[in-house]
Amino acid sequence: MDTPRTSGRGHLVVYLGAAAGVGKTYAMLGEARLAAGEGVDLVVGYLEPHGRRATEDRARGLERAPVMSPGPGGRAGTEPDVPWILGRRPSVVLIDELAHAYATGEPPRRRHQDVRELLDHGIDVWTTLNVQHLEGLGPRVRRLTGVEVRETVPDHLVHAADEIRLVDLAPDALRERIARGLVYPGDRIPQALDGFFTVANLTALRALVLHELAEVAAARFAAVTGEHLPTQAQRVLAALDGRPGDAAVLREAGRVGRRVGGDLLVLLVDTGGGGPAARRRLEDLAALAETLGATVLRRREDDAAAATAGEAVVQAATRIVLPRPRVEGMGGLLALRPLARLLRAVPGVTVELVEVREAPDTRPPGG
Repeated sequence: MDTPRTSGRGHLVVYLGAAAGVGKTYAMLGEARLAAGEGVDLVVGYLEPHGRRATEDRARGLERAPVMSPGPGGRAGTEPDVPWILGRRPSVVLIDELAHAYATGEPPRRRHQDVRELLDHGIDVWTTLNVQHLEGLGPRVRRLTGVEVRETVPDHLVHAADEIRLVDLAPDALRERIARGLVYPGDRIPQALDGFFTVANLTALRALVLHELAEVAAARFAAVTGEHLPTQAQRVLAALDGRPGDAAVLREAGRVGRRVGGDLLVLLVDTGGGGPAARRRLEDLAALAETLGATVLRRREDDAAAATAGEAVVQAATRIVLPRPRVEGMGGLLALRPLARLLRAVPGVTVELVEVREAPDTRPPGG
């Protein structure tokens, strides 16, 4: 049985994920059930199940705080009743969706302000957050996904959390969950899969989560030891989609990797174009990559530039090696657009362009 805290600030636990549907609330409720079973005085202060039956089922049996109406312009009974929680004074309270902004007030009150108030009164708070809602990541999220996020949380609140628990799900697994109707109602599924929840967007957001956690860990390591973690090793990413001449680009990437003493990663993107010949070249490139000691990554994606940008972030690539686009006449300038998008998506990463011969590279893999 836990002892109610009589003084001091409450502890903040953040369940952090890349996007809606990865299972943050579900994971939080699972740990809450275990804690309540061990005698922890715990209350669900606010839950947003989004109509997901599994989430509602997992909350069953836990004490629920009343909810209140935010006033004109808001949905009835959709905000935590903070005065009630303060009067009840549990050891732990669950407050879902940390970044939510209430409909009333100017400026509107935000849920993280309620969380701060609960923490100030010595109550531990467990909460959920998607990485795109971190205020400082707004420009990067906009650049990577094209989405403007309006509900945000100050970075320092999350960075100062007593614990950040990663809730992770691979992009393909999340898309499958959405397609099965486990995240959104049926009429919203096509829009979700074709809009925000593309593989490229989810890959980029997942990389942001991992990068954010690494930064927090490095800062805490420095605070405890007074030392900084070693600088990042060189990682060379060759991005190829099976065009003639890609073998030459791959060999050059191998030379770059040896020159900088870094790891060689080879991303093979099947865009669906080029037919059987392109697929055969991709298999030949995979064999060549293995002879060079590279790690082979495969992606099925219509947009090769988006796939490359996402993988570069996930793999923490420091250099990207690509075939140089051929620009012939004014119409050829269109060939530069994917490269321009890639450069905007990976600022700070060195991009090397390899001149490709006009004739296809017919040398056998490893030659």
